[in-house]
Amino acid sequence: MTQNELAELSFTVSGRVSRPCAEVYEAVADPEQLSRYFTTGGARGRLEPGNDVTWDFHDYPGAFPVRVLEADPPRRIVIEWDGEATKNDRGTTTTTFEFEPLDGDTRTLVTITESSWRPTADGAKNAFGNCEGWTGMLAAMKAWVEHGINLREGFYK
Repeated sequence: MTQNELAELSFTVSGRVSRPCAEVYEAVADPEQLSRYFTTGGARGRLEPGNDVTWDFHDYPGAFPVRVLEADPPRRIVIEWDGEATKNDRGTTTTTFEFEPLDGDTRTLVTITESSWRPTADGAKNAFGNCEGWTGMLAAMKAWVEHGINLREGFYK
């Protein structure tokens, strides 16, 4: 492989939420809150290692098992879930949520990184689709946590 050859596809998206870090972390880790703005079919299980977690989307058929690899409140959550055209042998991607307090912990920088897909047309299609999804999740989370507005309802279907 040459120095400029692409080995895998991954992406990072981020946004700022005008709430303290612990509150924003809970908006992701707590299934009841996550179900109010992201998982339109509901979330089951708190994002903690060893928990049985499922995310369901009425606007995207199917419930998805989510494996929690790491949870370090209120700063970091790492999950793994199934994907297509992925780089590893398990057929999964890894998603990392990082929560950084800003402005005396009155705001939070949320950064989501997901990897890794094969550098193929199918890999790119799936990576771009998930990038769109996580960007939408960040916008929906901001609207919900700051204003109680559900942006996702009716957005995709």
